Amino acid sequence: MSVFSKHSVAAAASTSLFVLLWSSGAIFSKLGLAHASPFAFLLIRFAIALAGLVVLAPILKLKPPRPGKPMLYAAATGLVLLGAYQIFYLLALDLKVTPGMMATIMGVQPILTVVLMERQRSFSRLFGLGLGLAGLIMVVYQGIGLSGMSLAGMVFGLLALASMTFGSIMQKRITDNPLGTLPVQYLAGLLLCSVFVPFQPFHFEHSSGFYLPVLWMGLVVSVLATLLLYRLIARGNLVNVTSLFYLVPAVTAVMDYLIFGNKLAVLSLLGMGLIIIGLAFVFAVSGRAPSRAA
Repeated sequence: MSVFSKHSVAAAASTSLFVLLWSSGAIFSKLGLAHASPFAFLLIRFAIALAGLVVLAPILKLKPPRPGKPMLYAAATGLVLLGAYQIFYLLALDLKVTPGMMATIMGVQPILTVVLMERQRSFSRLFGLGLGLAGLIMVVYQGIGLSGMSLAGMVFGLLALASMTFGSIMQKRITDNPLGTLPVQYLAGLLLCSVFVPFQPFHFEHSSGFYLPVLWMGLVVSVLATLLLYRLIARGNLVNVTSLFYLVPAVTAVMDYLIFGNKLAVLSLLGMGLIIIGLAFVFAVSGRAPSRAA
């Protein structure tokens, strides 16, 4: 096997692993929320992730950001990309937004990233943006108008979308030892979560129904999947990397159906389809396939 083919196989494997692990996040979060309040689940998850990163830091040679502006910028990125995103995401799930619905909302992120990162305003990009936003509107309307989900839950879902989009853009601008920022960023997320704890319900069950999901989210998703994401962001074009998220809704929807029995309604499926078609138009301009992100 040639060096190129070995590299291609390794890239495809890391990309596929990331998509599977990231898709499982909504499922395990939903399972954990059945046995804990959102902020209890999130605070313990952040603490586990931070402890795991501290242990792995010398093994992976993760060096902290330099003091001063690099450290402050890394912390600010953590507040948005990890703290705000996870808080809004869990609150949406806690307010009965299904994992499949949540993943479909997040599928709009690559299109928003293109609009915010690149100045090119071709017809194809604008048309793709229009299709993606139309798909998002259909998903939100299905959730609020037809499925009876709370308005607050859908608003939290949209805020999670905004946090992930802006946080990814902020992370891409960290070029000096980006993986080394993770411990600082999880500490920032932990502190942000701690601010809200005194004002929110805080309880969890001493059962496998809580410990297994929180350990999975704290170690597998928060550490392994996030390290993969940061590696992809550091080595690839951000627009192409975030296009991986268009695979997540379909994978999460299948998991959601198999585990919880939740089916995406026809309108939501049509919305997901429009989002994917919109992505095809957005990326047609650059001629880069999203699967080449790694």
